Amino acid sequence: MKNILGLVQGAAARIDLEFKNERGQPYKKTAPVKTKTGETEDIHLFTNKDNILGEIRVTPLTTKKFEHQGIRVQLVGQIELLSERGSPHDFVNLVRELAPGGELQTSKTFPFEFRNVELQYDSYRGSQVRCRYLLRVTVVGKGMTPDSRRDFPFWVRNYEKLHEATVPIKMEVGIEDCLHIEFEYDNAKYHLRDVVVGKINFLLVRIKLKYMEIEIKRKETTGSGNTAHNENDTIAKHEIMDGAPVRSESIPIRLYLSPFDLTPTYREVHNKFSVRYFLNLVLVDEEDRRYFKQQEIVLYRKEDGAAPSGAGTTGQGAEKGPL
Repeated sequence: MKNILGLVQGAAARIDLEFKNERGQPYKKTAPVKTKTGETEDIHLFTNKDNILGEIRVTPLTTKKFEHQGIRVQLVGQIELLSERGSPHDFVNLVRELAPGGELQTSKTFPFEFRNVELQYDSYRGSQVRCRYLLRVTVVGKGMTPDSRRDFPFWVRNYEKLHEATVPIKMEVGIEDCLHIEFEYDNAKYHLRDVVVGKINFLLVRIKLKYMEIEIKRKETTGSGNTAHNENDTIAKHEIMDGAPVRSESIPIRLYLSPFDLTPTYREVHNKFSVRYFLNLVLVDEEDRRYFKQQEIVLYRKEDGAAPSGAGTTGQGAEKGPL
């Protein structure tokens, strides 16, 4: 990745930043991240307890004498809620003073380092909240000279091992005297490149069903109690049956997670937001009424892998009600 360049309109200095590794070479580990427009950008990637090193170059943009009151770099981790735009909640704020007040006549480079940094939360861009990390470089102006400031974002992903043994999910649901099914998923916890394997057993069928599908739903919650706000998105839809089933028929389920835009499950991140995932079993009858049953699953990022990126689809239709 090329150096990150910083030109701020009206600023008295240009600020360039380059991440480095421990050997002083350009830091090349990046992650593809989707922007608001759906495009993908590569952002430097770190994980908890990493060392974040690099160089900052400050270049005066004026031919006059350039005086400043100090140069500093901050490492900031913050959560921004859509409902509180402009009032981010900082959970990390580290400062390194690069230079005391003085005069800059030509471009000058300053090394910086933040070691063993506490990066406990993953970076996240949701519909109503984002968790982000950045390096903020500030050249404090003197007199009539304005401050020169530039933010340089980076991305954080953390990994985990699955320590506890997981058990299958097995439930019987239905509508009295009309429909009785048994569904089973092989696990309650999956990594982001896992495969959901299961089956649906039809014990009683007195409704003319047209097809059956399984959806992955994401529930994003901000706030708590009476102030909690939920945002629900359908990340993926997968048809598992086309046509009317008969009694005692068994329908297999095999759903690959890697193509979809998923994150780990997040619970009470800094007491500001949570992200949960559900498998939603949907049955549609010949009158297009929809019968559904949700089951929460836990997603995690494996220690030896990273999250995939992809796109899901959303569906429409009148909801009949839960099974």
